[in-house]
Amino acid sequence: MKRWIIIAVFVVLGILHQDFWNWSDSSLVFGFLPKGLAYHAGYSIVAALFWAAVVIYAWPTQLEEWAEKGESEDNK
Repeated sequence: MKRWIIIAVFVVLGILHQDFWNWSDSSLVFGFLPKGLAYHAGYSIVAALFWAAVVIYAWPTQLEEWAEKGESEDNK
């Protein structure tokens, strides 16, 4: 189940990254920041939080344990 949620969020973030609706909008956010740049700043924060959550909740710990076990056997 986790895998499908991660894939779905990844696809949605990929679609939202295109932001074609902001291409011709020249309005400013906070009086100095172009709307498209503000959108991408927020998008970057959301993407970073998403990947942090993926690392925390979906990291393959069994694979990491396997790699560390193999490494310790090589040192003997």
